[in-house]
Amino acid sequence: MPEGDTVFLVAKRFANAMTGKTLLRGEFRVPQLATVDLSGREVLDVGTVGKHLFTRFSGNLTLHSHLLMDGMWDVYPAGAKWRRPGHHARVIFTAADVQVIGFRVHDLKLVATSKEHDLVAHLGPDLLDPKWTDEHLKQAIANLTAAPARELGLALLDQHVLAGVGNLYKCEIAFLLGVTPWTPVSEVDAGRTVALARKLLLANAIAGRFDQSTTGHLDRNRKNWVYERTRQGCFRCGGKLLVRTQGHDVQRRPTWFCPKDQTGPYPAQ
Repeated sequence: MPEGDTVFLVAKRFANAMTGKTLLRGEFRVPQLATVDLSGREVLDVGTVGKHLFTRFSGNLTLHSHLLMDGMWDVYPAGAKWRRPGHHARVIFTAADVQVIGFRVHDLKLVATSKEHDLVAHLGPDLLDPKWTDEHLKQAIANLTAAPARELGLALLDQHVLAGVGNLYKCEIAFLLGVTPWTPVSEVDAGRTVALARKLLLANAIAGRFDQSTTGHLDRNRKNWVYERTRQGCFRCGGKLLVRTQGHDVQRRPTWFCPKDQTGPYPAQ
Protein backbone atom coordinates (compact mmCIF):
# COMPACT_ATOMS: atom_id res chain seq x y z
CA MET A 1 0.00 0.00 0.00
CA PRO A 2 1.42 3.46 -0.87
CA GLU A 3 2.91 5.60 1.85
CA GLY A 4 1.05 8.74 2.88
CA ASP A 5 3.48 10.99 1.02
CA THR A 6 2.85 9.09 -2.23
CA VAL A 7 -0.90 9.66 -1.90
CA PHE A 8 -0.19 13.32 -1.07
CA LEU A 9 1.84 13.72 -4.26
CA VAL A 10 -0.79 11.94 -6.36
CA ALA A 11 -3.37 14.40 -5.03
CA LYS A 12 -1.06 17.34 -5.72
CA ARG A 13 -0.54 16.22 -9.33
CA PHE A 14 -4.31 15.75 -9.71
CA ALA A 15 -4.96 19.21 -8.21
CA ASN A 16 -2.41 20.92 -10.43
CA ALA A 17 -4.07 19.42 -13.49
CA MET A 18 -7.72 19.98 -12.61
CA THR A 19 -8.28 22.66 -9.98
CA GLY A 20 -10.43 25.48 -11.30
CA LYS A 21 -11.54 23.56 -14.38
CA THR A 22 -15.02 22.48 -15.36
CA LEU A 23 -15.61 18.83 -16.15
CA LEU A 24 -16.72 18.05 -19.67
CA ARG A 25 -16.97 14.42 -18.65
CA GLY A 26 -17.39 13.04 -15.17
CA GLU A 27 -18.03 9.32 -15.54
CA PHE A 28 -17.89 6.41 -13.09
CA ARG A 29 -17.44 2.77 -14.05
CA VAL A 30 -18.45 1.18 -10.77
CA PRO A 31 -21.95 -0.16 -10.07
CA GLN A 32 -22.77 2.06 -7.11
CA LEU A 33 -22.01 5.27 -9.05
CA ALA A 34 -22.71 4.17 -12.61
CA THR A 35 -25.64 6.56 -13.06
CA VAL A 36 -23.81 9.61 -11.67
CA ASP A 37 -22.69 12.30 -14.11
CA LEU A 38 -20.43 15.07 -12.78
CA SER A 39 -20.06 16.93 -16.06
CA GLY A 40 -20.55 20.66 -15.59
CA ARG A 41 -19.10 20.72 -12.09
CA GLU A 42 -15.95 22.68 -11.30
CA VAL A 43 -13.05 20.94 -9.53
CA LEU A 44 -12.33 23.10 -6.49
CA ASP A 45 -9.55 21.18 -4.77
CA VAL A 46 -7.90 17.80 -4.31
CA GLY A 47 -6.49 16.91 -0.91
CA THR A 48 -5.60 14.05 1.39
CA VAL A 49 -6.03 12.87 4.95
CA GLY A 50 -3.50 10.12 5.57
CA LYS A 51 -3.95 7.69 2.69
CA HIS A 52 -7.46 8.90 1.83
CA LEU A 53 -7.91 11.19 -1.17
CA PHE A 54 -10.69 13.77 -1.52
CA THR A 55 -11.69 15.48 -4.76
CA ARG A 56 -13.91 18.47 -4.04
CA PHE A 57 -16.40 19.88 -6.55
CA SER A 58 -18.71 22.84 -6.79
CA GLY A 59 -22.09 22.28 -5.20
CA ASN A 60 -20.79 20.98 -1.83
CA LEU A 61 -19.80 17.59 -3.27
CA THR A 62 -16.71 15.49 -2.52
CA LEU A 63 -15.45 12.23 -4.03
CA HIS A 64 -13.58 9.99 -1.59
CA SER A 65 -11.12 7.44 -2.96
CA HIS A 66 -8.34 5.16 -1.72
CA LEU A 67 -5.47 3.68 -3.72
CA LEU A 68 -5.02 0.54 -1.57
CA MET A 69 -2.44 -1.72 -3.25
CA ASP A 70 -3.16 -1.22 -6.94
CA GLY A 71 -5.00 2.07 -7.47
CA MET A 72 -3.71 5.24 -9.17
CA TRP A 73 -4.92 8.58 -10.51
CA ASP A 74 -3.15 9.28 -13.81
CA VAL A 75 -3.01 12.63 -15.61
CA TYR A 76 -2.92 12.89 -19.41
CA PRO A 77 -3.30 15.64 -22.01
CA ALA A 78 -6.73 15.73 -23.61
CA GLY A 79 -7.05 12.94 -26.17
CA ALA A 80 -3.80 11.19 -25.16
CA LYS A 81 -3.63 7.41 -25.04
CA TRP A 82 -3.78 5.90 -21.57
CA ARG A 83 -0.79 3.99 -20.25
CA ARG A 84 -2.99 1.51 -18.38
CA PRO A 85 -5.71 -0.87 -19.67
CA GLY A 86 -9.04 0.78 -20.28
CA HIS A 87 -10.95 -1.90 -18.39
CA HIS A 88 -9.09 -0.85 -15.23
CA ALA A 89 -10.52 2.68 -15.44
CA ARG A 90 -13.10 3.29 -12.71
CA VAL A 91 -13.35 7.08 -12.96
CA ILE A 92 -12.96 9.32 -16.02
CA PHE A 93 -12.68 13.08 -15.58
CA THR A 94 -11.97 15.29 -18.59
CA ALA A 95 -11.69 19.04 -19.03
CA ALA A 96 -10.87 21.05 -22.15
CA ASP A 97 -7.13 20.33 -22.08
CA VAL A 98 -6.62 17.46 -19.64
CA GLN A 99 -7.97 14.13 -18.47
CA VAL A 100 -7.53 12.48 -15.07
CA ILE A 101 -8.29 8.76 -14.91
CA GLY A 102 -8.79 6.74 -11.74
CA PHE A 103 -7.43 3.26 -12.42
CA ARG A 104 -8.49 0.61 -9.91
CA VAL A 105 -9.20 3.25 -7.28
CA HIS A 106 -11.12 1.92 -4.29
CA ASP A 107 -13.71 2.93 -1.68
CA LEU A 108 -15.36 5.41 -4.02
CA LYS A 109 -17.99 7.47 -2.23
CA LEU A 110 -19.73 10.75 -3.04
CA VAL A 111 -20.53 12.79 0.06
CA ALA A 112 -21.34 16.35 0.96
CA THR A 113 -18.07 18.24 1.36
CA SER A 114 -19.29 19.40 4.76
CA LYS A 115 -19.55 15.73 5.81
CA GLU A 116 -16.29 14.34 4.43
CA HIS A 117 -14.63 14.41 7.85
CA ASP A 118 -17.01 11.64 8.90
CA LEU A 119 -15.11 9.27 6.58
CA VAL A 120 -11.77 9.84 8.33
CA ALA A 121 -12.82 10.65 11.89
CA HIS A 122 -11.43 7.27 12.98
CA LEU A 123 -7.90 8.12 11.86
CA GLY A 124 -5.05 9.35 13.99
CA PRO A 125 -3.40 12.71 13.25
CA ASP A 126 -2.39 13.14 9.62
CA LEU A 127 1.41 13.44 9.53
CA LEU A 128 1.18 15.65 6.42
CA ASP A 129 -1.57 17.91 7.72
CA PRO A 130 -0.57 21.44 6.61
CA LYS A 131 -2.21 22.76 9.78
CA TRP A 132 -0.17 20.49 12.08
CA THR A 133 0.09 21.88 15.61
CA ASP A 134 1.37 20.83 19.01
CA GLU A 135 -2.13 19.46 19.65
CA HIS A 136 -1.69 17.03 16.76
CA LEU A 137 1.63 15.97 18.25
CA LYS A 138 0.12 15.45 21.70
CA GLN A 139 -2.73 13.38 20.27
CA ALA A 140 -0.33 11.27 18.19
CA ILE A 141 1.83 10.59 21.26
CA ALA A 142 -1.24 9.66 23.29
CA ASN A 143 -2.42 7.28 20.57
CA LEU A 144 1.01 5.68 20.24
CA THR A 145 1.44 5.11 23.97
CA ALA A 146 -2.13 3.91 24.58
CA ALA A 147 -1.00 0.28 24.18
CA PRO A 148 2.54 0.25 25.65
CA ALA A 149 3.11 -3.47 25.12
CA ARG A 150 2.27 -3.30 21.40
CA GLU A 151 5.02 -3.91 18.86
CA LEU A 152 6.34 -0.62 17.51
CA GLY A 153 6.02 -1.68 13.87
CA LEU A 154 2.36 -2.64 14.27
CA ALA A 155 1.58 0.61 16.05
CA LEU A 156 3.22 2.67 13.31
CA LEU A 157 1.19 0.94 10.60
CA ASP A 158 -2.09 1.44 12.48
CA GLN A 159 -3.78 4.40 10.79
CA HIS A 160 -5.89 4.88 13.92
CA VAL A 161 -2.66 5.85 15.69
CA LEU A 162 -0.93 7.91 12.99
CA ALA A 163 -2.18 8.50 9.47
CA GLY A 164 0.36 8.11 6.69
CA VAL A 165 3.02 5.57 7.68
CA GLY A 166 3.45 2.50 5.47
CA ASN A 167 5.84 -0.44 5.55
CA LEU A 168 8.83 1.45 4.13
CA TYR A 169 8.70 4.15 6.78
CA LYS A 170 7.93 1.61 9.48
CA CYS A 171 11.23 -0.16 8.81
CA GLU A 172 13.20 3.07 8.41
CA ILE A 173 11.80 4.74 11.53
CA ALA A 174 12.64 1.70 13.67
CA PHE A 175 16.17 1.70 12.25
CA LEU A 176 16.70 5.38 12.98
CA LEU A 177 15.43 4.83 16.51
CA GLY A 178 17.95 2.01 16.89
CA VAL A 179 15.38 -0.65 17.79
CA THR A 180 13.74 -3.56 16.01
CA PRO A 181 10.13 -3.17 14.85
CA TRP A 182 9.11 -5.82 17.42
CA THR A 183 10.25 -3.63 20.31
CA PRO A 184 7.38 -2.65 22.65
CA VAL A 185 6.20 0.92 22.26
CA SER A 186 6.97 1.51 25.92
CA GLU A 187 10.69 1.19 25.19
CA VAL A 188 10.91 4.06 22.70
CA ASP A 189 10.60 7.82 22.99
CA ALA A 190 7.09 8.39 21.62
CA GLY A 191 7.65 12.09 20.95
CA ARG A 192 10.81 11.42 18.98
CA THR A 193 9.06 8.63 17.06
CA VAL A 194 6.19 10.87 15.93
CA ALA A 195 8.53 13.74 15.07
CA LEU A 196 10.73 11.41 13.03
CA ALA A 197 7.78 9.95 11.16
CA ARG A 198 6.51 13.40 10.25
CA LYS A 199 9.99 14.60 9.26
CA LEU A 200 10.56 11.71 6.85
CA LEU A 201 7.18 11.92 5.15
CA LEU A 202 7.28 15.70 4.94
CA ALA A 203 10.78 15.75 3.43
CA ASN A 204 9.76 13.52 0.53
CA ALA A 205 6.40 15.25 0.06
CA ILE A 206 8.03 18.69 -0.14
CA ALA A 207 10.70 17.41 -2.51
CA GLY A 208 8.06 15.79 -4.70
CA ARG A 209 9.76 12.39 -4.60
CA PHE A 210 7.60 9.39 -5.44
CA ASP A 211 10.73 7.25 -5.01
CA GLN A 212 11.28 7.99 -1.33
CA SER A 213 14.67 8.58 0.25
CA THR A 214 15.23 8.34 3.99
CA THR A 215 19.02 8.74 3.86
CA GLY A 216 19.15 11.97 1.86
CA HIS A 217 20.69 10.17 -1.13
CA LEU A 218 18.79 9.77 -4.38
CA ASP A 219 20.76 6.91 -5.90
CA ARG A 220 18.64 3.76 -6.01
CA ASN A 221 21.14 1.74 -3.96
CA ARG A 222 21.66 4.44 -1.33
CA LYS A 223 18.22 5.89 -0.65
CA ASN A 224 17.15 3.68 2.29
CA TRP A 225 18.85 2.41 5.44
CA VAL A 226 17.40 -1.11 5.54
CA TYR A 227 14.17 -1.32 3.55
CA GLU A 228 14.52 -3.80 0.66
CA ARG A 229 18.32 -3.83 1.06
CA THR A 230 18.65 -7.59 1.48
CA ARG A 231 21.38 -7.82 -1.18
CA GLN A 232 23.23 -4.59 -0.38
CA GLY A 233 23.21 -4.90 3.42
CA CYS A 234 22.79 -2.18 6.02
CA PHE A 235 23.51 1.26 4.61
CA ARG A 236 25.19 2.32 7.86
CA CYS A 237 27.40 -0.63 8.81
CA GLY A 238 27.34 -2.74 5.67
CA GLY A 239 26.32 -5.79 7.67
CA LYS A 240 23.86 -8.48 6.67
CA LEU A 241 20.23 -7.58 7.14
CA LEU A 242 17.50 -9.89 8.32
CA VAL A 243 13.96 -9.91 7.00
CA ARG A 244 11.05 -11.32 8.96
CA THR A 245 7.27 -11.13 8.68
CA GLN A 246 5.44 -8.85 11.07
CA GLY A 247 1.68 -8.88 11.56
CA HIS A 248 -1.00 -11.41 10.74
CA ASP A 249 -3.39 -12.11 7.87
CA VAL A 250 -3.90 -9.03 5.66
CA GLN A 251 -1.59 -7.03 7.94
CA ARG A 252 1.42 -9.27 7.26
CA ARG A 253 4.42 -7.31 5.97
CA PRO A 254 8.04 -8.26 5.19
CA THR A 255 10.17 -6.31 7.64
CA TRP A 256 13.86 -5.49 7.20
CA PHE A 257 16.20 -4.68 10.08
CA CYS A 258 19.88 -4.72 11.04
CA PRO A 259 20.68 -7.02 13.98
CA LYS A 260 23.89 -5.05 14.61
CA ASP A 261 22.52 -1.52 14.63
CA GLN A 262 19.09 -2.28 16.07
CA THR A 263 18.46 -3.74 19.51
CA GLY A 264 15.37 -5.53 20.68
CA PRO A 265 13.37 -8.70 20.00
CA TYR A 266 12.63 -10.27 16.65
CA PRO A 267 11.30 -13.64 15.43
CA ALA A 268 13.77 -16.45 14.99
CA GLN A 269 12.36 -17.24 11.55
